[in-house]
Amino acid sequence: MPHVQLTLSNSLPEDWERATLIGRAWIPGEIAGPSPVVLRADGVFDLSRSFATLSQLLESDSPLQAVRSVQGRLICSIQDLLDNSTGTPAPARPFLLAPADLQVIKAAGVTFAASMIERVIEEQAAGDPAKAESVRRTVQATIGDNLRAIRPGSPEAMRLKQLLIEQGMWSQYLEVGIGPDAEVFTKAPVLASVGSGAAIGIHPKSEWNNPEPEVVLAVDSRGRIHGATLGNDVNLRDFEGRSALLLSKAKDNNASCAIGPFIRLFDEHFTLDDVRACEVNLEVAGDDGYTLRGASSMNQISRDPADIVGQTLNVNHQYPDGFLLFLGTLFAPTEDRDQPGDGFTHKLGDRVSIRNEQLGGLHNVVTHSSQATPWTFGIGALMANLVKRGLPVGKQESA
Repeated sequence: MPHVQLTLSNSLPEDWERATLIGRAWIPGEIAGPSPVVLRADGVFDLSRSFATLSQLLESDSPLQAVRSVQGRLICSIQDLLDNSTGTPAPARPFLLAPADLQVIKAAGVTFAASMIERVIEEQAAGDPAKAESVRRTVQATIGDNLRAIRPGSPEAMRLKQLLIEQGMWSQYLEVGIGPDAEVFTKAPVLASVGSGAAIGIHPKSEWNNPEPEVVLAVDSRGRIHGATLGNDVNLRDFEGRSALLLSKAKDNNASCAIGPFIRLFDEHFTLDDVRACEVNLEVAGDDGYTLRGASSMNQISRDPADIVGQTLNVNHQYPDGFLLFLGTLFAPTEDRDQPGDGFTHKLGDRVSIRNEQLGGLHNVVTHSSQATPWTFGIGALMANLVKRGLPVGKQESA
């Protein structure tokens, strides 16, 4: 399988030397295992002697101050870590993991008007890409293609809902797109996400699928948003279009959730307002010479990120180890890759790059979920590993 090359320039934020970047890496040793790490100008530092998990670090009183006050142990240079994080990593050297361990991986759907319309088209086409273009013309003639001015849950949105019902164009996707309640679902099990450099999985029976480049928030159990990273909410359009009840099969397959490369903590140089204004760029490069480029602009989102966090964690639902939250995407590819009218779908070997100047770059190669490295390291394995390494499981540190 082809693999991508990870470098400082294609993986780190443009201002990485002043950014506070944390993540996870597999650390070799007498007993190897995953550790929280922080990037500094002189290398990658293991923080596990102070914080056994990334969740524990983010649950501290001030993760930013905790990272600044803990020296950690130097394990390698940043480039050495990146070099060993693609293809099949050498087990005797550190390699990159997804920057999430005990946190639940949540995702918000239909948060952008353009992608909301594409979800309606998927539903109307019943998951058949050949029908999508004619359905797209019908839907856009009825709904239009600019619903950004409609505030979800507002009186104007409810009047539009009634109009669409009368015209026979109402959809469950419009319900969560312009209704009061956001769509928030569990994207992947705890510890199942893959990091930058790893293969991402597409179900072998899917014939219509695409990447979804997104910003991902790191949130603790109290609802505090501590930082952000990048994510690929790999999506099977044919499965979900056939039935919304197939959402879990469309979204949750082996290696179908990529996050990384690192979480950038909020500090003097990066805040939630930067997230609200950022643009996420996507490039898909195929072995067939095909290249797809797109972008998702967060200033086009219909729901504020803080509101989506509030709809995820509240008196009705708690996450004692925190969660990572995909914020949705504006990007929904419609251009034809092969035959006219067939639209875009992945091919094996596609190299997918998601990039933002303040968050860095997330790079993965497409394979079938059945061929990606099986997920075997779960919560039980993590707990056993931490105990064997003598790390402070459950210990909470205050900065």
